[in-house]
Amino acid sequence: MSPHLRNGRLLLFVALIFILVNAEVPQPAVEESIRLDDALLAEPRPTPGRSIFFHETSCYDAKNKNLNILKLTARQVCAIESAALHNPNFQVFVLFVDRKYSLVVDPNVGNRSIQQPLFDAILSYSNVHLRRLNLWRYAAGTPMEKWLREGNLFRSRYLVSHISDFLRYLTLFRYGGLYLDMDVVVLRRMEDIPPNYTGAESDTFLAAGIMNLAASGFGHQIAASCLHDFQTNFDGNVWGQNGPEVITRVAQQICGTKNISVMQTNRKRCLGFKVFGRGAFYAVTSDKWLNFFNPHKLEETLARTKDSYAVHVWNSQSEKQPIKIGSTCAYAKYAEKNCPRAYHAAGEYF
Repeated sequence: MSPHLRNGRLLLFVALIFILVNAEVPQPAVEESIRLDDALLAEPRPTPGRSIFFHETSCYDAKNKNLNILKLTARQVCAIESAALHNPNFQVFVLFVDRKYSLVVDPNVGNRSIQQPLFDAILSYSNVHLRRLNLWRYAAGTPMEKWLREGNLFRSRYLVSHISDFLRYLTLFRYGGLYLDMDVVVLRRMEDIPPNYTGAESDTFLAAGIMNLAASGFGHQIAASCLHDFQTNFDGNVWGQNGPEVITRVAQQICGTKNISVMQTNRKRCLGFKVFGRGAFYAVTSDKWLNFFNPHKLEETLARTKDSYAVHVWNSQSEKQPIKIGSTCAYAKYAEKNCPRAYHAAGEYF
């Protein structure tokens, strides 16, 4: 072998060694310590009548192929934080239906720079607890167990929405307390409001996005009536049939009237069940949802909601409406004050 050939091979060998030594060795994914324990087993467990519940059911959305990692939006985190911030003596439980969720947050999958700060924001509150929920175990031993196994729920055209409807009434039956939709912002303390209430959404319907029932007595009877109505009148082809229409029908039976105004003004007629007017939770109606995002409507919107306990921002219409951090729209102002950690963790857009 010629000296030139030997020298060439030697240089090639040295170059390969240099590449191997300096190459980045792939590191295994490191799992964050966010684990979801079973809602029925983990401590602390909900304190009957003094807990707040949110449900995350999007794992049943067949259109979404990226549901293997635990995920919340900044606005969902805002709802959770606002509830925890204003109600420090209530435990806040976020229940994830566990069909497709992994039990950890993997920082090497998805956009960790967005997700981890959001989880940090809510988990910085000692009264916030993330839990997983299995539908069949959760329904076992309740009036919904047999009905769930019959499968009508899973044939719904609006599966995600109707599972959410199913769970809100089942959770209130199990524990009582306060149920909140993920698209609310709590503005004031709600701990001291006497139990057994909901709010009017319009002149014809009550809403199911904010409901409170006592864990026993009359409140538990109302929850049982809601479960009975849910089964009896379930229709998977009608979006609102199994949510707001359930509590509306039950309230009509309790109050002996279909007149929402009469329900609001005569609590004795409703045997102590409180129907708040629209100003309490739904001061901005669904057809005016853009007012939350329009800086020119800031003063009007803040004035309209100045006595509200919470605002419902109508996520089904508004979820794709962007809010740049620092905006002067009403939603941004609510977030700055009532969910400051989520708002500042959101990134460029909330």
